[in-house]
This record gives sequence, structure tokens and C-alpha cells, in this order.
Amino acid sequence: MDTPDANEHDKSRRFVNRYDIGMTLVELAWILGGYLSGSIPFALLLGLAAGVDVRRVGSGNVGATNLGRALGRKWGIFCFVLDVLKGLVPVVLAGAAMGYLHDREALTAAQAWKWLAVGAAAVLGHVFPVWLKFKGGKGVATSLGVLLGFWPTLTLPGVAALATWAAVLAVWRYVSLASVAAAIALPVYVLLLTLATGTRMEQAAPFLCVVTALGLLVVVRHRSNLARIMAGQEPRVGQCHGGDTTVTNN
Repeated sequence: MDTPDANEHDKSRRFVNRYDIGMTLVELAWILGGYLSGSIPFALLLGLAAGVDVRRVGSGNVGATNLGRALGRKWGIFCFVLDVLKGLVPVVLAGAAMGYLHDREALTAAQAWKWLAVGAAAVLGHVFPVWLKFKGGKGVATSLGVLLGFWPTLTLPGVAALATWAAVLAVWRYVSLASVAAAIALPVYVLLLTLATGTRMEQAAPFLCVVTALGLLVVVRHRSNLARIMAGQEPRVGQCHGGDTTVTNN
């Protein structure tokens, strides 16, 4: 017969196994890999290949939208896809390597935090790339790639957020406004999916925390765009910065 002390010890051990987020060197390496993947400045590299430094044109932002304004829609779409992939690939590879892809129902909170750290690092790499003195893009496309990698917990909310982005863009034709609307809606979609599937809040908490943090990061990174919208100075889709090659206040 188990003694009270033995029961308490067993409960403590289960608690540690569930919430201990101590990192191994391999797990830290995946997080670093996520950051390095996210830090690849595709907008800058593609622009330079075409003879344009995106840091010196349009908004000066190192992202797909500014590249598309400078070189055309095809370049912007190509860059967008690459930025999505640099968030998606490390999440999927890390999930497979750490064994999280095969049995997601048994994923503990501690394991979720470790896996989410890889995705968050990819977004931070895009926004704060070490190669560009930590001056990167807005993080929208890379965040979408990260969301797609966490099937279905974040993939379905990510698709819903993408639909929100498209709807807002279609009505108001501001990429920045659409991105902010999607970022704000994303945590709501994650919460709705959690409630609809009956997932325990304990399991969903790491995902809710991370998507909320990423959403706030996207909003903060777009604060100058929102100010330009209020001032009537933000270009709509199909517009460029009046053909000016100087950098606007970003």
C-alpha cells in the first residue's frame, strides 16, 4: 500500500516531468538553428541580386512588401514564400528530430515550450537579424510559416488569420493594416479552436502565450505604418512611394 509520502513524491515527479523545460544541447542547437534560418534576409539578398538595396528605397524595411513595391509583385510574392519557408522548415525539422510530430496528443507543456521556442526564434531572427545589426523585417510571413508547422494546433488558426488578412486587404488595401488585424485575431482563433476541440487549457497555454507574444510583436513592428495610415501617407496595394527612392520614416 502506498504511503502518503510516496504519493506526494509521485505527484512531484509527474509535475517535474510535465513542466521542466531544462534544455539539452541538441534542443538549444535547434533553437539557434531556428534563429539563423529566420535571420536570412531574403528581401535584401533578392533586391541586391536585382541591383536594388531595399534598405534605401520605399519604407526601408527588409521584407517582402517593400521588395514588391521596389521590384514588382512577382519579386514580392517570391520573397514572401521564402520568408514563410524559413519559419516553417525549422519548426517541422525540429519537431521531427525531437519526436514531437509523431504523437502530438501526448505533447507535454514542457515539450511544447521547447518546440515553440524554435518557431519563436525563427521570427526573432527575421525581425532582429544579427547580420543586419538587428534591423530586420516585420515578421508576418515568417510567423505564418511557424504557424503552419504546428499542425493542427496553430495551422488552422493560422489559416483563419490569413483569411482575415486577405479580407482586410481586399477592403482597405493596406498590407500593414491587414497584418495587424491578422495578428490581433490570431490568439482569438487559437482560443476558439481550443474550446471547440475540448483541449485542456493546460495543454493550450504555451501555444496561446506564444501566439499572443508574436501578435504583439507584429503590432509593435507596424506602429509607424499605423501612424502613416492615420496621416494618409501609407501606400495602398498597387501604389509605390511615388517613385521616390529615398527611405520614408519607418
